[in-house]
Amino acid sequence: MRTYRVGTFIGSLSSTSINRTLAKALMRAAPDDLEFTEIPIGDLPLYSPDFDDHYPPEATALKEAIGSSDAVLFVTPEYNRSIPGALKNAIDWASRPWGKNSFDHIPAAVIGASPGSIGTAVAQQSLRGVLSYCNARQMTAPEAYITYRAEVFGDDGSVADESTEEFLTDFMGEFRDHLERVLTVLPR
Repeated sequence: MRTYRVGTFIGSLSSTSINRTLAKALMRAAPDDLEFTEIPIGDLPLYSPDFDDHYPPEATALKEAIGSSDAVLFVTPEYNRSIPGALKNAIDWASRPWGKNSFDHIPAAVIGASPGSIGTAVAQQSLRGVLSYCNARQMTAPEAYITYRAEVFGDDGSVADESTEEFLTDFMGEFRDHLERVLTVLPR
């Protein structure tokens, strides 16, 4: 059985990120043939075209991490009805310089958690627009807007609510099927 390498982007830089907790829950709920590696975004300088000829080591490492992934999973909060600046900055680095877009044809999925009832819906739509421009092959369904409740999610990724755990398991199963379909047509 083939193992698929999934690069995971956590949109929040917070040490107490609920989206990092959600990412742990997703990894626990995922099929056994998915292997996860977090792609760090916190040490990247702000992107500028001035760097296009001489990428800093952090940005080179970012592009290499994406390049060694079969697919990417974005787990992001919503900041001011959009995606966090650090995540957008990472996407800008990864998609540049012109002609060297690391997201071109990569299978991708988007999910996020928020204490609010719309569970990052607006941020996810914003992120989907950016990823469309970057030509990522996005899983469009099921959509997943998670309302975070501390009594449901354990710090270790455990999920106390059976219906939430089932939903996350189904989401990750769909993601696995999506990436396999994309890679069949567009091998990396």
